[in-house]
Amino acid sequence: MTDDHSTDTADPGTAEKDPADWTTGDEPMTGPQRSYLETLLQQAGEDAPDDLEQLSKSEASRRIDALQEQTGRGQ
Repeated sequence: MTDDHSTDTADPGTAEKDPADWTTGDEPMTGPQRSYLETLLQQAGEDAPDDLEQLSKSEASRRIDALQEQTGRGQ
């Protein structure tokens, strides 16, 4: 996967990693992820899914990314 915005001098601490590649991606989502996800769901006019509590960190991150794009937040 290439990033058109990357440079040779990019700070490695700011590099984004695919949530599927996170070593802790299978752990339950964090409290801040849940809170932000609930906010985004509300702004998108969607109900929280029944399995919201079961989302992993990586699943929550992907859902947040999709909702940010849908709602125009996080740009």
